[in-house]
Amino acid sequence: MFFRGQTIGKYRIVSSLGSGGFGTVYLAEDTWIDKKVALKVPHKQNLDFSEMLKEPRLLASMSHPNIVTVLTAEKQDDVFFIVMEYVQGETLEQIILREGALDLTRALDFTCQICNAVDHAHRAGILHRDLRPGNMLVSDAGLLKVTDFGTSRFLEIAAHGTTVIGSPPYMAPEQFHGKAVFASDVYSIGVTMYQMLTGTLPYDTPAPADLERLMRGGLITAPRLRNRRIPKAIDDIVLKALEPDVTKRYQRASELLEDTLAARRTRGPQRADFARWGATSPRRTPRRSGAAPAAAPLDASVSEIQSRLRARETPQPRFCWHCRKPLHARADRCPFCGESQ
Repeated sequence: MFFRGQTIGKYRIVSSLGSGGFGTVYLAEDTWIDKKVALKVPHKQNLDFSEMLKEPRLLASMSHPNIVTVLTAEKQDDVFFIVMEYVQGETLEQIILREGALDLTRALDFTCQICNAVDHAHRAGILHRDLRPGNMLVSDAGLLKVTDFGTSRFLEIAAHGTTVIGSPPYMAPEQFHGKAVFASDVYSIGVTMYQMLTGTLPYDTPAPADLERLMRGGLITAPRLRNRRIPKAIDDIVLKALEPDVTKRYQRASELLEDTLAARRTRGPQRADFARWGATSPRRTPRRSGAAPAAAPLDASVSEIQSRLRARETPQPRFCWHCRKPLHARADRCPFCGESQ
């Protein structure tokens, strides 16, 4: 719809960044303040104006470091577009396609950032419905931002989303029946975790004949069977996020975040699994001088931590002052960069 060098209002088009099912995104320059921005132009320009404003209004209602920031929405020359922050980097999908299975430290880092973004949206009553690596931008500094809220909706009135919408490989079983809830977004995170840890999807796009098996969980192979380096605690977390019975799944992204952080922090005999994956990562947590490793096995320690956490009300997310990664509510040291809080 736009071409390179074209000027729309105060924005000069630099290049096309990509196109999806709902719109095309362009890199542009705000000529007034000499700043790069991203312009999202919806494919459907004949919708009611209030409908076109739905996505920017949803984004404007949220302010979070792991959610792309909307700057404004405009209509120039009869073309409606959304002006958003430009994230210099690539999508998580591009990273996985290029590298395959990611190292464990990096995969859990991205998982925590996704969970923080989704938890923030859920607390605002917003259901995303199309979470997938292609809708997650990773900056050159490693900061992940969830984007593309074009399929999202508020759940403050309806009990669930009633439209069958989303990307089939990442859709929870109940989404195929138009019954999306917050736990449906958690399922999509689970598929994304699986893809980061194994380099592949848990199953191909389900055909109509596969839906019954999907409802029973018959399509899913445990990620640890595809990659033996995955610790059992992480395997269990992914499988719980992918539980086909919505009542047995994590209900909120905050629950998935708590268990992931607990597993990330836990030390024990099975911690060698983590060390083998993150040996070259600069973000490994340094051990405190004189601190002795915990003697309890990883799974037992994680189970104990999880039980203790669930006995309390889920706290508000915290972030490290240094690397801006998620922190446990009572952490005094960042598990990613090791900085004291």
